Amino acid sequence: MMKKSLLNLFSGLLLTATAASAQMVIVPDAPRVNAKGYVLMDFHSGKVIAASNEHEELAPASLTKIMTSYVIGQELKNGRLALDDKATVSRNAWARNFPGSSLMFIEVGEKIAISDLYRGLVIQSGNDASVALAEHVAGSETAFVQLMNNWARQIGMTSTHFTNPHGLDSDGKHTTALDMAKLSRALIRDIPDQYPLYSERSFEWTGITQQNRNKLLWDKSLNVDGIKTGYTADAGFSLVTSATEDDMRLITVVMGTPSEQARMDESRRLLQYGFRFFETNKQLNEGETLENARIWQGQVDYVPAGVYNDVYITLPTTQMNRMSMSYEIDSALTAPIAKGDSIGTVTWTVGEEVVEQRPIIALEAVERGGLVKQLLDTVRQFIDSLKVKIFG
Repeated sequence: MMKKSLLNLFSGLLLTATAASAQMVIVPDAPRVNAKGYVLMDFHSGKVIAASNEHEELAPASLTKIMTSYVIGQELKNGRLALDDKATVSRNAWARNFPGSSLMFIEVGEKIAISDLYRGLVIQSGNDASVALAEHVAGSETAFVQLMNNWARQIGMTSTHFTNPHGLDSDGKHTTALDMAKLSRALIRDIPDQYPLYSERSFEWTGITQQNRNKLLWDKSLNVDGIKTGYTADAGFSLVTSATEDDMRLITVVMGTPSEQARMDESRRLLQYGFRFFETNKQLNEGETLENARIWQGQVDYVPAGVYNDVYITLPTTQMNRMSMSYEIDSALTAPIAKGDSIGTVTWTVGEEVVEQRPIIALEAVERGGLVKQLLDTVRQFIDSLKVKIFG
């Protein structure tokens, strides 16, 4: 009997251990990346999945042109610029001013459509095209750089300063891998009509066909659709990449790798790691009613409550089905309440760990009710408070 009891006990412990191990989250460390700094970020949630030296200030090189194209995209989006507008190439933008660098090969006095210059900027990484666009939009490179830095602050790039629209070495310019990831996320989100240019593999101008330098666009193992390469002697070889798999989009930034091949290999490994071991799910839609919250002394008794923006959460694939959501609405809400006022909190947890928390807002405004309504609600609140004290 004792042997049988011990055997049953051992079997029970084994089953318990097996069940526990099945619930364990097994995610390998991110791959070692041969770069001065790197970031792997989910586009929808903004979660940084993996990073190293992401706050270190580094030279951006031609990654600068992501911001140049972002500013141009905003000008197009806001109607201050049109793709069929024509820019006149100044002597300052002449291709011969940038020997040995990436060029569209434009000539002084040419009148070139913004659509062509934009392709020359994005696909060919033309330093001449970047200056021509900057001068046309802002009147001078200096004024355009001010726009770049203003947009950088708006996006939340707290450790970035641009000094020109092309990224060639100059004193005072710097960025970080994290800031570049923020910029790339903003580019895809805010300029959706122009972002597809980053997936185009080649562009021909004046009989010269040049290929996009982002070689991952040809990689059949990944669905890469952007974004930008960069190189100077000071910066090393850098690459910002974005790729999709099903509904998930990832952004990688690798800065200061030792070679063209290295920046491509390191970016590929980060993307494969992210898609293999993580997933992103939408939890709430912007404007979706989470609950109709009770409100006192208002013209109406209830106000729809929800969240500001769509809520996406990125987790290891083994954790997603263990996540739970809870929310709490502030007690004794009293009118008036403005649309957008914070009236509670919604929280997502895995076990005891909080993985995301957002304010709950009033989705509509509620004005104060009339004197009779205020008096009735005051009495009702008093009665409710007595019930709580008496009955708990």
